[in-house]
Amino acid sequence: MHSKTVAFVGLGAMGAPMSRRLVDAGFTVRGYDLSQEARKNAESFGVTTFNSIEETFQASDSVILMLPDSNVVESVLTNAGVEKTFNSNLTILDMSSSEPQRTRDMASHVASFGASMLDAPVSGGVKGAENGKLTIMVGGEANDLASQLEVLNILGKVIHAGPIGSGHAVKALNNLMSATHLWVTSEAILAGEKFGLDTQVMLDIFNGSSGRSGSTENKWPNFILGEQYNSGFGLRLMLKDMKIAVQLATQEGVPHVLGQEAVELWTQAAESLDSKADHTEVAKWLRQESKKNGD
Repeated sequence: MHSKTVAFVGLGAMGAPMSRRLVDAGFTVRGYDLSQEARKNAESFGVTTFNSIEETFQASDSVILMLPDSNVVESVLTNAGVEKTFNSNLTILDMSSSEPQRTRDMASHVASFGASMLDAPVSGGVKGAENGKLTIMVGGEANDLASQLEVLNILGKVIHAGPIGSGHAVKALNNLMSATHLWVTSEAILAGEKFGLDTQVMLDIFNGSSGRSGSTENKWPNFILGEQYNSGFGLRLMLKDMKIAVQLATQEGVPHVLGQEAVELWTQAAESLDSKADHTEVAKWLRQESKKNGD
């Protein structure tokens, strides 16, 4: 049994398996989600849920936020009732995909009340969350991170990326890369299929060659080839992270022509697909588009 009490805000596709791992590891977990269904699901494996965020924060040593974006994170951390719970013994871990500069601003806000904050976004999807194999990219002070390793090590591999905001920056850049190679991989496979090549044979060759990537090794074989499209990470969330990465490149004055083009292409797919579409559905959309164009 661990001595820490962890508040977990956001008990959805990623938050549910992450909070479950903490419960199974012996932590006391207090949870909140807007969805009553998500709260009931979390209760089924030992999370004590509350009807308000303020109640959830109370009596907690660590707070994990697994939320859609910076807007939601800010709405939580500037809630007057939540602010009353901030103290020098509390560390907030924003494991959402947020905007780096806004994360730095929120860290300053939290610090003004005496609490500490780390940004700790993750990569690895729902399967990684279930297996405790997430890559956790942490931004913040080394001593704050050291105090939270007991919690974070249950969830995955921890890498200290740098000062506050660094985790969110590198997560966005990672997802820009991931989205770009998923798109070009899908285009390449569709071209190969049209030529008469077998899809699985192409994947086997790519994965033994220099064209291999997370798209050829994981996304295509596990979520696209069998038309499951259920990786657990939404298309619009991917697009949001891509935009953050391009915004960062603009801010830093570095070239981002390909990144901007990738954002524009993914935007076209997002505008055509359902609002809840999985990000792997861009491959299905590309196939449909190729048929419209005479494939």
